[in-house]
Amino acid sequence: MSLLPELRHPTVAELVSSSRALTVRRPGLCVLRQVGLSRAGRPLHLLSVGHAPRAVLVVAGAHANEPAGGGTLLALARRVVAERELREDTSWHFLLCADPDGASLHTATEPDSLYDYHLGFFRPAGREQPEWAPSVLPPDLLPPETLALTGVIDELRPYLQVSLHGTDLGGSWVQLTRDVPGLAEPFGKSAAELHIPVETGASDAAGWPVSGPGVRVMPAAEAGPVYPSLPDDARHSTWYRPHRYGGLTAVVEVPMWAGGLVDDPEPHPAPAEALRHLADRLLRDAREVRQVLEEVRPGAMEGAGTAGGPLLRAATWGLELVPGLAGDLVRTRPPDGTRAYVGSVDAFTRRVPLRAAAMLRRELWESDPHAAARLEHLVALWSDSFAVHFRARRVSVAHQVEHQVRTVVAAALHARTGTGTGTGTGAG
Repeated sequence: MSLLPELRHPTVAELVSSSRALTVRRPGLCVLRQVGLSRAGRPLHLLSVGHAPRAVLVVAGAHANEPAGGGTLLALARRVVAERELREDTSWHFLLCADPDGASLHTATEPDSLYDYHLGFFRPAGREQPEWAPSVLPPDLLPPETLALTGVIDELRPYLQVSLHGTDLGGSWVQLTRDVPGLAEPFGKSAAELHIPVETGASDAAGWPVSGPGVRVMPAAEAGPVYPSLPDDARHSTWYRPHRYGGLTAVVEVPMWAGGLVDDPEPHPAPAEALRHLADRLLRDAREVRQVLEEVRPGAMEGAGTAGGPLLRAATWGLELVPGLAGDLVRTRPPDGTRAYVGSVDAFTRRVPLRAAAMLRRELWESDPHAAARLEHLVALWSDSFAVHFRARRVSVAHQVEHQVRTVVAAALHARTGTGTGTGTGAG
């Protein structure tokens, strides 16, 4: 059964309004409450459906530039309300937006092209992202959005947390903090029916054990990071918080544009050589962006990721990662030799300088229109090259939402019945 919302991504205000309408319609079943405040004082809301002790927590909006989760969350809540069997012995809880401040800064929720998408792009520096902050900050410096999320997890003790994410161009994949046997089949079936490629070599999950096509399980700590220079570690993120209570987390990614090259499991003829080429391009592109920044804001990189406004902090944080990441690609043996993996790294290395250029353009638009125009030229050039190289094809909002809804429902079922089942009990 499909209960899709509007054929566009809802705003945070619309999510709150629609959730409140559900509580009015079903006051004995649904509860909407505030669970925290953002750094800027925006409320964080949790919608709960059902009262069973076993809990599923669904989180949307952890990354400001990934709007699909809001529509998925709303469609899923409506489905749970309509289908009694989904809540017979499970309560469902929906964090409407984990980062409302970030959502207010990412203005490209309905772009017509990758160029339009990047003109309104925002994604905060890693230390300001609610899920990732614990992996790079000490406990006493965690942002209030992170504390609100961990507080909800500690209260509910979910056997399954699902974090809804999205990518600009590529395919769909799932990351698990513990294996959920059987999930890969319904996930793959859904993707095939909705004509969404399955990203079989996602760079985000490079080297991780494979549960099935497009489904990866985070490795044990002793495995070590594939990209040693990157400062964050998923094992210290909020994704691992449910493990305290016997639960697990599934991260469900879905693309705005489907891309070729990311679903080809065939061996690449020369993966190490290809990665060296991508590392060189990454350094070259980042150097162009950094040159513009250093001309108009000398010394801006000295406080990379911590100084200036949110756009400048995010852009400099991304640029600061580039030398280490390029070195990782050259020095480490490719953890995956498939064409899909090389394609995923190709997309990743395009995104980093492109996003930095896009955010710096917005930062400089009023103070230095000439520099902003130079950056806009790069944004246009790189966005077009990205789309052409990967043969970008738009995935409708309806299909993005439907695929995530199906995957979440399948994960909830298989996490309970398979070996991935946790022992946690929820409240509410």
